[in-house]
Amino acid sequence: MADLTSNLEQQLNDFDPQVRSEALDALLDLVEAEVITLPPPAEVANMHCHTFFSYNGYGYSPTALAWLARREGYKLMGIVDFDVLDGVDEFLKACDRVALRGSAGMETRAHVPEFSQREINSPGEPGVIYHMGIGFTDSRVPEDQPAARAILADMRQRALDRNRAMIQRVNDYLDPIVVDYEEDVLPLTPAGNATERHMVTAYVGQAQEQLTDPVGFWATKLRLARDQIAAIIDDRPQIQNLVRAKLMKRGGVGYVQPGPDTFPTIEEVNQVITACAALPCITWLDGTSEGEQAAEELFDLLIAKGAVALNIVPDRNWRIRDPQEKQLKLRNLYATVALAQTLALPINVGTEMNAYGAPLIDAFDTPELAPVREAFLDGAYFIYGHTMLACALDLGYQSPWASAHFTTRRERNSFYTRVGRAAQPGTPTLAGLRACARDVDPKTLLKELA
Repeated sequence: MADLTSNLEQQLNDFDPQVRSEALDALLDLVEAEVITLPPPAEVANMHCHTFFSYNGYGYSPTALAWLARREGYKLMGIVDFDVLDGVDEFLKACDRVALRGSAGMETRAHVPEFSQREINSPGEPGVIYHMGIGFTDSRVPEDQPAARAILADMRQRALDRNRAMIQRVNDYLDPIVVDYEEDVLPLTPAGNATERHMVTAYVGQAQEQLTDPVGFWATKLRLARDQIAAIIDDRPQIQNLVRAKLMKRGGVGYVQPGPDTFPTIEEVNQVITACAALPCITWLDGTSEGEQAAEELFDLLIAKGAVALNIVPDRNWRIRDPQEKQLKLRNLYATVALAQTLALPINVGTEMNAYGAPLIDAFDTPELAPVREAFLDGAYFIYGHTMLACALDLGYQSPWASAHFTTRRERNSFYTRVGRAAQPGTPTLAGLRACARDVDPKTLLKELA
């Protein structure tokens, strides 16, 4: 039976959506038959998981992530993909099926002209910021939002153009190891949204298959000692990370310094997010860059441009070997959480999972994260509460209904957090909410959920 379960779990990551759906059906049948026992959900959350629609280090699809969370007893999970909304529908549907509190988002890079001389959270790239939208409920931008649809299509095209140009530069350098974007890279993706990590996978695979001495090849091309390459050549994640860092990041042959027109403006990205009734979300790295050291100035600017939440990847800020660096980044983390609470920014946290070896869940109960654990959980319940009401009644955080009933962001945040804590996941809750009138008042709605 263990082999059957393992085989079905592997099928959850098949590129065919029908195979994924049928595998989840079969796993839930095993749960119903009490062959598989699912644990009660614990008070933990991972609200920032990339899926294979951009890149997941473990190859997880949206359906696989929903099953993983339920199987492991995580109470809340959210997906985030680069430049696309391809996984939104699948993930939210899978969450309903497995009774998981879920949310869906998108991440991209944008240009902030006011910080054009300061590095923010994209290393070595002044004026460029990683930015997110969270709380999407549909994989499609509404038909009545043609400008936003055009911006999203342009974001995807820009990413494609950057990839093709990078491939050409790296091919010229690595010859005779060359990869074809259509034949070698795109087949590694389910929907044509390739990333640097897909390209690196193709290069490392080609070298391993075609060369009699891949160790010598990489030692020469990366200008490193042969022993250093030999020590990691059989560890695919390590050699892939090294190749990406040396060839595709700043200073590498594939890298081109971005300019003001490389990425969309923050206003354009927010236009897409709000057109989908989702929530613009600031992202924060570790507080060490010049831009992030001016966090209050930065956050005030981004709030004025529409941001209503803050994303943090906690693992970067405490699981650090150097004690002085760890102390600095933990201090920055606590200060940023406190600033977010002062500014009424709910906090979205997660581990990303965009590289093999990333934790599946944040260790909320460690001494380092215990002081901010409740803030992190409140943020997870907040975005789930928004998602549930948006899916059921179109009464999400950005709705006219919310604006009419709550005069401040802090009041609105509190309400959606309470909804998130009260609303049980799954189809029965959605059905019950859909029976409510669209003009229901907040107190009545909370009583209904209770």
